[in-house]
Amino acid sequence: MAEAAEIAAKTADLSVSDKVFYIDEDTGNDDAATAGTQETPFKSLLGAMIATAVSAPGAKFESRKSVTGTPEETRAEYKPVAKAAIKKATSAYQAHVKKQAKAAELAAKEAEQKAAKDAQLEAAKAIKITEDASLPAAKKLKIKECVNNRDTRVKVSGWVHRMRPQKNMIFITLRDGSGLLQCILTDKDNLTKTYDALTLTLETTITLYGEIKKVPEGSHAPDGHELHVDYYEVIGRAPGGDEAISNIVAPDADPTTKYNNRHLTIRGDIASATLKVRAAVVKAFRKSYDDLGLLEVTPPCMVQTQVEGGSTLFEFDYYGEKAYLTQSSQLYLETCLPSLGDVFCIQESFRAEKSLTRRHLSEYTHIEAELAFITFDDLLCHLEEMICRTIDTVWTDPQIRKFIQDLNEEANKEEKRRFEKGEVTEIKHYEFNPPQRPFKRMTYVDAIQWLNEHNIPNEDGEPHKFGDDIAEAAERRMTDIINLPIFLTKFPVEIKAFYMKKDLQDPRVTESVDCLMPGVGEIVGGSMRMDNLEELLAAYKREGIPADPYYWFTDQRKYGTTPHGGYGIGLERLLAWMCGRWTVKDCSLYPRWMGRCTP
Repeated sequence: MAEAAEIAAKTADLSVSDKVFYIDEDTGNDDAATAGTQETPFKSLLGAMIATAVSAPGAKFESRKSVTGTPEETRAEYKPVAKAAIKKATSAYQAHVKKQAKAAELAAKEAEQKAAKDAQLEAAKAIKITEDASLPAAKKLKIKECVNNRDTRVKVSGWVHRMRPQKNMIFITLRDGSGLLQCILTDKDNLTKTYDALTLTLETTITLYGEIKKVPEGSHAPDGHELHVDYYEVIGRAPGGDEAISNIVAPDADPTTKYNNRHLTIRGDIASATLKVRAAVVKAFRKSYDDLGLLEVTPPCMVQTQVEGGSTLFEFDYYGEKAYLTQSSQLYLETCLPSLGDVFCIQESFRAEKSLTRRHLSEYTHIEAELAFITFDDLLCHLEEMICRTIDTVWTDPQIRKFIQDLNEEANKEEKRRFEKGEVTEIKHYEFNPPQRPFKRMTYVDAIQWLNEHNIPNEDGEPHKFGDDIAEAAERRMTDIINLPIFLTKFPVEIKAFYMKKDLQDPRVTESVDCLMPGVGEIVGGSMRMDNLEELLAAYKREGIPADPYYWFTDQRKYGTTPHGGYGIGLERLLAWMCGRWTVKDCSLYPRWMGRCTP
């Protein structure tokens, strides 16, 4: 507006009726510094009115299109603007003036409020609070311990998870990893009037003192109680404004932002609940293995042999020799059987698969086991027992069960959002219940027949045939339609690993199994292992694998061989199934995929 006043001053000696403002719709400029002469015209009629603050009916405006005008011979000529155009632009100008006035009024009000807020904050710096020495000494507790310490004065430290300021009160939901606690600050003893209280932000660390009280009837709070605060200390102030955590990893942030800020994302309700379910599942697996008499071992992660295809190996130099990050601990577990009996491990596995899919990670947690003196049917029964026993253990924990139910409910909301955005064509319903025994058993041959009967083609768009490696999409479609846990068994020799034992009744196939779950597909892969020395040596030769590096593995068939089998469970896939997660990335602390550490 100051620039407009400057223009007006330049033409103060002319009446509105005498002054002509020129407009070139092709080459003009609507800046406030534009003079509006024939040499420096405006670009639009409204721009001319705004820049000069002139819109009276008597004002004169002439315009042209010096580049695009027709006819071409008169492009350079300025002609008076039509009255209808002036009338339309005048209405737009008046609306602009009102808008500017309103904006100025709002800016003035905001400035006034900011000044009042700044004065309040400055005054708040002088307000100090002290702990009342006459009160009982506070008992230092974790939030999870508060339920057993009601009507007790306590001291609790944590992060501000949520916050709701009111006129004379501040409601804080405190988080310390063990639980959530509703805390109430009142204006008593100036608790809500200090600088710390007025500038409190999410994720600020704080220590609160006060008494744990049961919430009144009809009110709700985590664990049914709240902390009535009588004193507090801010430990570490978190930033607000553009750097506030809610701006960095808001619920609607894109996936790349969330994964790049995983260190902050895991503070949220969904990520933390998933990781707590993960911890409970791992604990339950260890209990199940212990109940069934398996011993935990810790095989190496740096290896010099491969279990699966060489194309998915992470290779590195090991003091001048070629080495790899392990794809599976299976071979090492097999060597433990003669001395330790049935064994298991919970280890990281690594696959150099550049595949950005919902169920693949470059680093994931493998739950693996090997058992001696068993048959293929024994292996299937053991797997069913392990999965069901472990999930039953998790399900009996009320808190973890609630996490799982809430996560599935949240998944349904997210599924609806994806449908509304057009990312999916149908809405999938998520609901987890422990699987019922027995699992459905289906051979590979039966699966091929089922897929063809239901017109689900292979990757080439053709009917499935024996020898096809059933693609993920077809496998998942079949599993979702059947909607039951499936033991898919007896895969062809050509599409399975070299060490898998052939079926004596049908040498074309192996005694192998994949466990498929609705919504996620394969979560377990296992098999009986070759226990015949000559057969294993022949397998090395068939696959073009040198036998020498595997001498220690081969020796298991030389020094007292035995029928044995084992399996690997992908922890993240199991969790995706249980927690209704769209991708396994959400089930890992720091997901790594596509051979990269960042998205």
